[in-house]
Amino acid sequence: MEILLAKSAGFCFGVNRAIEAVYKAIDGKDDIYTYGPIIHNKIVTKELESKGVKCVDTIDGIEKGTIVLRSHGVGKNIYDIINEKGLKIIDGTCPFVKKIHDIVNDEYKNGARIIIIGDREHPEVIGINGWCENSAFIFKSLDEAENFAPEEGKKYTVVVQTTFRKSLFDDIVNLIKSKAYNVSVFNTICSATSTRQKEAAEISSSVDKMIVIGDKKSSNTQKLYEICKKNCENTLNIETISDLLLNIFDKNDKIGITAGASTPPAIIKEVIGTMSEALNDAVKNSKDDGELSFQQLLDEHLVTLHTGDIVTGTVIQISNEEVSVNLGYKSDGIITKSEYSSDPNALPSKELNVGDKIDVYVLRVNDGDGNVLLSRKRVESMKGLDDIQKAYDENLTVEGKVTDVVKGGIIAVVNGIRVFIPSSQVSNKFVDDLSVFKGQNLEFNIIELDRSKRRIIGGRKALIEKEAQAKKDAIFASLEIGSKVKGTVSRITDFGAFVNLGGIDGLIHISEMSWGRITNPREILKEGDEVEVVVLDVNKEKGKISLSLKNVTPNPWLSAADKYPAGSIVEGKVVRMVPFGAFIELEPGVDGLVHISQIANKHVVKPEDELKIGDVIKVKVLEVNTEAKKISLSKKEADGVDVEKTEEPAAE
Repeated sequence: MEILLAKSAGFCFGVNRAIEAVYKAIDGKDDIYTYGPIIHNKIVTKELESKGVKCVDTIDGIEKGTIVLRSHGVGKNIYDIINEKGLKIIDGTCPFVKKIHDIVNDEYKNGARIIIIGDREHPEVIGINGWCENSAFIFKSLDEAENFAPEEGKKYTVVVQTTFRKSLFDDIVNLIKSKAYNVSVFNTICSATSTRQKEAAEISSSVDKMIVIGDKKSSNTQKLYEICKKNCENTLNIETISDLLLNIFDKNDKIGITAGASTPPAIIKEVIGTMSEALNDAVKNSKDDGELSFQQLLDEHLVTLHTGDIVTGTVIQISNEEVSVNLGYKSDGIITKSEYSSDPNALPSKELNVGDKIDVYVLRVNDGDGNVLLSRKRVESMKGLDDIQKAYDENLTVEGKVTDVVKGGIIAVVNGIRVFIPSSQVSNKFVDDLSVFKGQNLEFNIIELDRSKRRIIGGRKALIEKEAQAKKDAIFASLEIGSKVKGTVSRITDFGAFVNLGGIDGLIHISEMSWGRITNPREILKEGDEVEVVVLDVNKEKGKISLSLKNVTPNPWLSAADKYPAGSIVEGKVVRMVPFGAFIELEPGVDGLVHISQIANKHVVKPEDELKIGDVIKVKVLEVNTEAKKISLSKKEADGVDVEKTEEPAAE
């Protein structure tokens, strides 16, 4: 047996400083209070309580005494409350944490938005947030940072919890920088934390079993456990020697030990001493008589499971959407609904039957009640990730169901893998309300993939543009000059109307809308109108199509001279007034002008004095010019009045 103890295990400088500050204060006569546990260690907290130190979560009701601020630090408002009450302060804040407070306070005053990388429930992070009026963005994972949508033109300042894992911090910072342009980053991870984590990683990589000693609520202890667990599957987190089962160790084991920053040296010493003594006794008393115990025989015929294994089991029961699975192990496995699928709407009772074979991932061999905790979602995710990798490498499309609409885009699940599609990649056009996509199955490409950072970004923009271009090419190939096609008016401008021909727009110029005269396309068309048009020209290189609405019908001016000969009396409708007369529509596309002098047998100041739009009147055709598309009309002659033949009454 060999035991390797990390040199950095146990109290760090900041914790030791805070503990000494409390013990020094006990010698005085004042009532002593710690604002929150001075450190994350129940044993230390209980010892201080036995010496009369009270741990409080609020200053309310305390009118005298001394407040010792915890090593994790507090927000600015706590200092203000204590000072207003006139209480004494012993500041046990770790100097590394105090430095973060100063950074956040200064940057916030200078207009920066604060981003804290850490656990929002941790007292250190709560305290840091109190120095920017609790307005910080807080991310403890890549998934949380994925939803970050920075405001354009804003400056952002990033700090990090002192006990945070460096590699994850770097990943989150890279993600933030990919979203925001003006970002200042302060790596405020405590140097002692970095040293402790690095040492834990090195030791755990070379041992058979690893022990992490520290309070289970301590952030730095849990980070150590995660690091060690990654390198050594047989990693245990204990708070005291009473939590350690000595019979799990073998005399030939190489054992590593580290401890969190809040773990007293006495506990570390007790664990090492007890282990050494017990294992030495086991070696002395061990006997090998060649016989196996009942438990050993049983274990030989059962499957051996380890956390992280992927195994195949048989569904034996589905109850309340919880699946029981027979694994051939001494205990059955359980898949909770949350571990069944990445799709929150998926129901095991609708998809599985008793007797079905199912691949599962072992989350925990013993959940405390003897059950094996399983995950189907993890297996789904691992297989799905391989499919996504292939799609990324070979530029293939994938299909995913949109499950969430988040800031800056949507989340689509592809074979159990969550893929983020930014709003700029959802379509090739701006989409105001992304919720219209929720529940839809969409095809898209994987445009960015970093498996180590679990960063997967999808995009539909290029795919949609490619499909749109294919449609355009097909339409261009099918169009023939002179042919008639149908489309929908998509947009109207002062110079004409655009018609959607099924994927590409063509233009009807205002001059091609009517055989008659119009001043605005809106006189005869509106958006959404279904129209039949004639193709005048197709220019694929420039992507332009010229259309004609008037050419769908014959040119009425070709027969105008025959239909409206000079001297004939016809009916028409007043359609437009001008200062010099009124235009009369004889038929769609053909109108003539009644000059103001031809409106009535009297002086007319304005055409509106005698006529109004919509009037149907009789007019006499005076002249027809089909080339110029002009017809001169007279209302007064049609009314039987000839100015030239009117005689003045005789004078008496």
